[in-house]
Amino acid sequence: MYKKVMWATDGSDNADRALAHAKALAADGGGPLTVVYCEEFTLPGKGGGSLPVHANEEDIQAKIERQVAELSSDGPGATLQMTTGKVGGAAQAIAEFAAQDQADVIVVGTRGHTAITGLLLGGVAQRLLHIAPCPVLAVPPERHSRG
Repeated sequence: MYKKVMWATDGSDNADRALAHAKALAADGGGPLTVVYCEEFTLPGKGGGSLPVHANEEDIQAKIERQVAELSSDGPGATLQMTTGKVGGAAQAIAEFAAQDQADVIVVGTRGHTAITGLLLGGVAQRLLHIAPCPVLAVPPERHSRG
């Protein structure tokens, strides 16, 4: 059903949890997995320059590159597409790439915010649900059992 599977990641544990679902969908569809990462930059300051939002940006990118290399050695292959955007623009950049690549589904992890918190804080998964050109599989965070 889903031949072109896209996994949108920010390098977080929540995104990593969604990877298992993306791998399964790609394996079922028999196609490669496209991994998309959007590096977000702050708005320009008085000096004019923008900075990456994450102080450990190089570490995040290295982790994602390792994950893509592992995916490529384990199965039908994976490609990494890196894009950039302004703070709060990751969902738009991912949606545009999905349209360009004609993705059949986007798999993304969520942080588990309520709908109100998602609206207030933004939330890439929340935004993708509204603007993506294809279905979005939003994988929630692991819940601890209540005892």
